[in-house]
Amino acid sequence: MAHFDYRDGHLCCEQVDLGKLAAEVGTPAYVYSKAALLESLAAYDRAFRDVPHVVCYSVKANSNLGVLSVLAKAGAGADIVSGGELFRALRAGVPAKKIIFSGVGKSRDELRDALKAEILMFNVESRSELRVLDEVAREMGVRAPVALRVNPDVDPQTHPYIATGLKTSKFGIPYADALQVYEEAAALKGLSVIGADMHIGSQLTKATPVADAVARVVGLVKSLRERRIEVRMIDVGGGLGIRYRDETPPTQEQYAMLLLPALREVGVTVLLEPGRSIVGNAGALLSRVLYRKDTGTKKFVVIDAAMNDLIRPSLYDAHHDIVPLDERRRAAPTEKVDVVGPICESGDFLAKDRELPKVEEDDLVALMSAGAYGFAMASNYNTRPRAAEVLVDGSRYTIVRRRETYEDLVAGETTL
Repeated sequence: MAHFDYRDGHLCCEQVDLGKLAAEVGTPAYVYSKAALLESLAAYDRAFRDVPHVVCYSVKANSNLGVLSVLAKAGAGADIVSGGELFRALRAGVPAKKIIFSGVGKSRDELRDALKAEILMFNVESRSELRVLDEVAREMGVRAPVALRVNPDVDPQTHPYIATGLKTSKFGIPYADALQVYEEAAALKGLSVIGADMHIGSQLTKATPVADAVARVVGLVKSLRERRIEVRMIDVGGGLGIRYRDETPPTQEQYAMLLLPALREVGVTVLLEPGRSIVGNAGALLSRVLYRKDTGTKKFVVIDAAMNDLIRPSLYDAHHDIVPLDERRRAAPTEKVDVVGPICESGDFLAKDRELPKVEEDDLVALMSAGAYGFAMASNYNTRPRAAEVLVDGSRYTIVRRRETYEDLVAGETTL
């Protein structure tokens, strides 16, 4: 996390002292580095500079309007999976012609809204969706630009919950059926077939599976052109991993080097859907130690962040480094502890059996690499207000989402 480091004994994001920030905005709080966002986005543009391409940031990773607007101003498009994400992307200034609509369960209303907005492309995931989109487009008197999401049946070698490219997955159209479904799509009057799409999973630490999948899709595109179905865009999906602990994912440049030979061969515009690799290491979750507890069998550090704020450890057994904001604490003797939150669930943990420097009540800690699938997956479980979100730009910061109040939690509800 290049833009999170200790300065004069205090953990900082860029030039902002996170201890002082926590005193001003409270905890828990998500903090994002603008410089880190822009550097990661620029790395994709450099890596794919030799081919026509569009980097369509995967909104589901972190959908904060501040984050989206920073990326939009830097030229990013958006990969969306819901009508709400379409609304957010447009509100943040993403041009409609840089928006791709993915996802297995798009409703008719969502399809209509995206057609009205005139987005770049729909990634269609089933025959049923294809027919519904055709019907909706014809009712509106337009033609929907489509790609079929092809399931290449390639093992992404990642956590099974975030693997999407196997034939047992709910995502995409089986590779063996793709030619036939493309021919059906080309015959429908409400559709305009312009692309091919794939996405094999998330937190990929090897580029080889993606390259294998791209090769299969390129072979499909060649077969389609023989049938006079002219595909001019290939969406290679996203999923490039980041380092949480000891992973060694490829750089954007290494990723591009493996993918580009096949893509150049068919002369297409390359669409990319990175999410985690742009925002994951651009964010941290700040939290305060509430209590220490020793049962004689196990030691617990209770903090004010919980599984409702960051569910990844409970859901995926994911690892996030936990560091004290005061650098002097790093020199303290270590102890094996469970770091847990206030939620009434035994599954509410941020770390289990973790060897950490000893921290005391009221100390501040940061859960690192929390920019992706952190706040985006947060909830109000146990009627807990969701955290504030803060965007740092050099020595300044902006609260890009205020902390929820109790009144926010009951807005829209009615007593009887």
